[in-house]
Amino acid sequence: MLYSLLPNALQYLLASLLFTSVPDTTTRPLQFELRHEHALSNTSRVVFSDVRPSSGLLPERYSVRTSPTTVHKPLSPAALSSARFRSSGTIPWDTLDVEGPDVQDRDVLLLLAKMANNAYTEPTEKDWYDIGPNWNNSYPFGWEPDADGFRGHIFATPDNSTVIISVKGTSLMWPIGGGGPTQRKDKLNDNLLFSCCCARVGPTWSTVCDCYEGSYRCDQGCLERSLAEESLFYSTGINLYNNVTYMYPNSNIWLIGHSLGGALASLVGVTFGIPVVAFEAPAERLAASRLHLPSPPSTQHITHVYNTADPIPMGTCTGVSSSCALAGIALETRCHLGRTIRYDTVRKLGWSANVVHHGIQALIDGVLAREDVDWSEGGGRKVPEFVSEEDCVDCYNWEFGDFRNASARGCGGR
Repeated sequence: MLYSLLPNALQYLLASLLFTSVPDTTTRPLQFELRHEHALSNTSRVVFSDVRPSSGLLPERYSVRTSPTTVHKPLSPAALSSARFRSSGTIPWDTLDVEGPDVQDRDVLLLLAKMANNAYTEPTEKDWYDIGPNWNNSYPFGWEPDADGFRGHIFATPDNSTVIISVKGTSLMWPIGGGGPTQRKDKLNDNLLFSCCCARVGPTWSTVCDCYEGSYRCDQGCLERSLAEESLFYSTGINLYNNVTYMYPNSNIWLIGHSLGGALASLVGVTFGIPVVAFEAPAERLAASRLHLPSPPSTQHITHVYNTADPIPMGTCTGVSSSCALAGIALETRCHLGRTIRYDTVRKLGWSANVVHHGIQALIDGVLAREDVDWSEGGGRKVPEFVSEEDCVDCYNWEFGDFRNASARGCGGR
């Protein structure tokens, strides 16, 4: 045979060209361990507390199955800043394939939801989900009575190849309980980010910014200036991400969160091009536009998970008599970034639309932990198929425009 007469080096080259196997695209699990707790100091600095296992014990590790994920990262911070604040138009993007969570795996969603839930509470509290026997050894940093706002956990693989940042959601006095020391700033951020115009639900409401111009008209420049305030959690999320990438410069970063935490994770995720899983989050597409976040070629690295009986991500918790209004917040948006996994609990489980179904524990125990529900139309799926919200429209009954010279006069808060 002529092939056997060729030099060995040439035989190897031909073999590599002719018999190259198809690249392995199968997913593999990653093992994570709790590394840090993060919080916001009284001086608005992001601070960290290391988590160490008890003496003589190895840190508990838990497995998350992965899936190839395409992300789009801005080529440089300067280009990103220029596009946001100087209206320089589009920016160059670096398209990468990274390992992201396999969001079509029910066990992955269940574990990530439990991790997101634990950002709310101390390990000693009864609503803490025990992910592993050594989990409870963390020091309850950031949950002191005078703590205010942004907090959560940081997980990493043993080789630091992948890091997960979890972000706490809203702590308000819902009919289902909640509340806590962070609810003042939570309410401010909810009302700025997810209302149509400064949380003006009715004429008696005290708004969070002075942009209303009467007759369902709102000054766009005023809104954008209000969202640029440093007290907004988006700025804190950017600082958190920068701090984590400083500590883990070569790591692949994921973000997870529930409610406000999920929306903030999504805003940071679309800014830097990192995989995100957001649970029961209010719709953030309008906030991304008002924050002047550049639009990457795709936002499919962001996944929203919610159920149809939760009026907050569904955008139906509106009006002066709604549960949201009674809690003092205006969650009026309904259009999400990225792709959506929507559990039809109204039709499949007979749930009624109520904020009692907004809590992440309702999602964990009532939806994700259940194996007896077919979430497809006879397909036996444990996780619903993705749905698109591209044709969604926010605040259709409002008019936004340059009704005042916001750049010259500014807009004061009330």
